[in-house]
Amino acid sequence: MPTPGWLAPDAAERAASPQVPITPFFGEGYSAVVTSPNRTLYELLSLDSQLTPCRRQELLSQLELCLFSCQGFFLTQEKERKKKMKLGKVEFCHFLQLIALFLCFSGMSQAELSRSRSKPYFQSGRSRTKRSWVWNQFFVLEEYMGSDPLYVGKLHSDVDKGDGSIKYILSGEGASSIFIIDENTGDIHATKRLDREEQAYYTLRAQALDRLTNKPVEPESEFVIKIQDINDNEPKFLDGPYTAGVPEMSPVGTSVVQVTATDADDPTYGNSARVVYSILQGQPYFSVEPKTGVIKTALPNMDREAKDQYLLVIQAKDMVGQNGGLSGTTSVTVTLTDVNDNPPRFPRRSYQYNVPESLPVASVVARIKAADADIGANAEMEYKIVDGDGFGIFKISVDKDSQEGIITIQKDLDFEAKTSYTLRIEAANRDADPRFLSLGPFSDTTTVKIIVEDVDEPPVFSSPLYPMEVSEATQVGNIIGTVAAHDPDSSNSPVRYSIDRNTDLERYFNIDANSGVITTARSLDRETNAVHNITVLAMESQNPSQIGRGYVAITILDINDNAPEFAMDYETTVCENAQPGQVIQKISAVDKDEPSNGHQFYFSLTMDATNNHNFSLKDNKDNTASILTRRNGFRRQEQSVYYLPVFIVDSGSPSLSSTNTLTIRVCDCDADGVAQTCNAEAYVLPAGLSTGALIAILACVLTLLVLILLIVTMRRRKKEPLIFDEERDIRENIVRYDDEGGGEEDTEAFDMAALRNLNVLRDTKTRRDVTPEIQFLSRPTFKSIPDNVIFREFIWERLKEADVDPCAPPYDSLQTYAFEGNGSVAESLSSLDSISSNSDQNYDYLSDWGPRFKRLADMYGTGPESLYS
Repeated sequence: MPTPGWLAPDAAERAASPQVPITPFFGEGYSAVVTSPNRTLYELLSLDSQLTPCRRQELLSQLELCLFSCQGFFLTQEKERKKKMKLGKVEFCHFLQLIALFLCFSGMSQAELSRSRSKPYFQSGRSRTKRSWVWNQFFVLEEYMGSDPLYVGKLHSDVDKGDGSIKYILSGEGASSIFIIDENTGDIHATKRLDREEQAYYTLRAQALDRLTNKPVEPESEFVIKIQDINDNEPKFLDGPYTAGVPEMSPVGTSVVQVTATDADDPTYGNSARVVYSILQGQPYFSVEPKTGVIKTALPNMDREAKDQYLLVIQAKDMVGQNGGLSGTTSVTVTLTDVNDNPPRFPRRSYQYNVPESLPVASVVARIKAADADIGANAEMEYKIVDGDGFGIFKISVDKDSQEGIITIQKDLDFEAKTSYTLRIEAANRDADPRFLSLGPFSDTTTVKIIVEDVDEPPVFSSPLYPMEVSEATQVGNIIGTVAAHDPDSSNSPVRYSIDRNTDLERYFNIDANSGVITTARSLDRETNAVHNITVLAMESQNPSQIGRGYVAITILDINDNAPEFAMDYETTVCENAQPGQVIQKISAVDKDEPSNGHQFYFSLTMDATNNHNFSLKDNKDNTASILTRRNGFRRQEQSVYYLPVFIVDSGSPSLSSTNTLTIRVCDCDADGVAQTCNAEAYVLPAGLSTGALIAILACVLTLLVLILLIVTMRRRKKEPLIFDEERDIRENIVRYDDEGGGEEDTEAFDMAALRNLNVLRDTKTRRDVTPEIQFLSRPTFKSIPDNVIFREFIWERLKEADVDPCAPPYDSLQTYAFEGNGSVAESLSSLDSISSNSDQNYDYLSDWGPRFKRLADMYGTGPESLYS
């Protein structure tokens, strides 16, 4: 009998364990033994010796699958079993296992029955091949917490006789790392804790090898190890926390929002992933559907004005909500949205406001507001005046932002005419909700009383504008018109008039302070200013601060006081080849006056020009005239310009006239009559010289002038003397050293005594880094030696000193010595030598050296006899 895919109980356990008949599931002769609640072991007992090994193994595989499912259920319910176990621990576990076996076998019996009724498979001409491999489809429970490796199952081959000649090997997913196999027995164990949510199954390959030859005795076969799920994941709300809204006053059962929880456990196995919802916080206002997670209202008429927000806590629990199931929670914030369920109400039944009668039109008189507990569009108002005596005087509008009713003035108030007004104002919602009309009218009314206060008003003119007319020929002091104003107050104070000089800067007009009569103060000219707009001020005699303003428009009437003249400055030309009767110019006139019937001008030549033989004038009767030639053969040599006087008369009464002179130039014209040259001087130029020739001649003259200047400049440079003139200043050369300084010792690198005098005694300095070949113990005297020897010895001495001087500049440097020989008549002129001598020197001999030393003689001489004359 082949070994099953799970460990069979021994004889002792079998004898001590209760037997469960399973004949209804497998057929006659089958029973099961329940051996242990902790490690469930089953053995299928066969009373039928005719049961083949293959048939037995198939039944065992079905039974094993069912038992592992029961194990998952048992492990999940472990805590609940400890709490509620009324029977003995062992007896209760046996009872649960028997129930699980009953459920599993019921399904297996149906499969067995269908298999028994099906016909067996036969292949023609061949016998059925015997099955060599014997194993189950393995199941492993996830999250195993034991210390020993978890037994998975057993592999066995029919070739294996139990003599150790066969070894088993395992390959595929997780082989050796997760799953190990006993190469002798074929037992498979899991060495690591497995998580179905990470990987639900593993595909592996098994092979049986001959231990001696290491060759396969069976073909490689593939099998699957499935991870059996347990309830180890709590439901989670991936989209939480939630926010939602529902209208206030909603009926019971109104859907608010749906929440969804997900469980990572296997939804196809058991109840580990079957979630139910419940509400932990938020009752009795809301409820939740257990299966769908839909949150609904549970109370009617929830009022936003009373409470506008609710915080709900929703729980999702797996295992269909049974005890021992895992749960997760989320929060749902539900906000009641507003509906128009509150009518507007005025906080007061009446209002009273005082306004001065001087308040200008469109000014705000008052602001009133009806209270509405709703918000947003549901609180938008409409105000209107429904009754009262203020129609046409006041109007009310709504402020879109504050929803206030704004009362404004439409007409001027007059305390003397009416002292108070009463208005009946209604406020209503713009959009009423028909569902709540039964709650009452969505409008309200109030009474507004407006008291008009008397103020001291300025004088008021009888007309806002006074139009007046006056002729520009009127005399100074003539009356133009009269304005009138009065005090609107009951006191009726006298009024005095004046003109606002900002509107009459030239002071053309005056006004009588008492009567308001306006007269002319200066001569008027319509052509300068046709209309005068002036402002007349009216002041109360008792209160001059009260000033009224009236406006006067004075139109100046025109008279014919301007003579006509040319419309423009004409530039008239006549061609030398012009024919008689040819029109050479069309002229027109303008007049600054503006007669009522329009202008009419008459053109003619003056009496002196009427009989001229050159030009004539034709009046076109349309305020224009044409100038025509009377002859031909105009020549510029004879006369290049003609002056033609034109007489123009207007149609005014009385008429005015003027004489305008038209200048006509004689020009040389082309064939089309277009003037080319109008200058008489250009005509007398020699015919053989063109403009290009003149330019060439001018260029030659300029070139000659440039050559002459260059020659003179070169000669002057050759004659300049090579010696310096008397005014030039000969200065000493300055030698600069850019050597890096060496601190205080650097001052010894350039001994200034070398520039003073040859006879200054020096201390010989010895170099510390080299041994000098020659050391100078004393300085020789050079007074009796010739100058060339002195110079040579001097330089040689300085060279040796530089070689042995440790503070000297770099070796390859240029040493410069300003030394003069002792044979000079003037000796040294340097001021450096004055440091070593305290005696006063006599410079009187400088006056004998000529004009070049005159300045020195003046500076250092001792008397007037040393000056050069």
